[in-house]
Amino acid sequence: MLDYGENERRNEQSAWLHTAIGESFHRIGLRPSDLDAVSVSNGPGSYTGLRIGLATAKGLCYALNKPLICLSTLEILASTVKEDAVDLICPMIDARRMEVFTACYSKDLKIIKEPFATILTPECFSDILLNRHVLFTGNGSGKFETLVKKNDSIKFLNKKMDSRDMLPLSLKQYRGKNFVNVAYSSPYYVKDVYIAGKD
Repeated sequence: MLDYGENERRNEQSAWLHTAIGESFHRIGLRPSDLDAVSVSNGPGSYTGLRIGLATAKGLCYALNKPLICLSTLEILASTVKEDAVDLICPMIDARRMEVFTACYSKDLKIIKEPFATILTPECFSDILLNRHVLFTGNGSGKFETLVKKNDSIKFLNKKMDSRDMLPLSLKQYRGKNFVNVAYSSPYYVKDVYIAGKD
């Protein structure tokens, strides 16, 4: 029997996702029309994964006439460790080689440094590491851990994130009616997308 909880096999995501959604409704005894809204992580992350996820969420919203909520993947990551943080949280998503997508949040998830892509060096984040306690997390943080000189103000904690971590943030957005335009919403890539063969 297939596990519809999650699937990290990238070449199967498109075919798997719609089946997983249908099976999820069947398991919990609800219909798509019972939804109040649809929430999706719109980036940064895998370009293909973001396109598939957002296209599916938008399709559901169009068909069901439901509002759409878009969450930052980095904020979701930060939210998983906020109880472990003393001061700042820097989530990092692996973007291959020594590059990561990252940002900086306060312990209460206020944005301190907007999301950006960077190639990691020992000097990264030197501006905030001087006098702040920083908790690094996410699947890209291990690469930075090999570069930075350890001290009492730096901590690394990588918790596995899944869709359940979106619930508190999604509920907050729903209560505040912070919905996005279904027609014009797009993946948040952070950096330009290169398409082979495009001039």
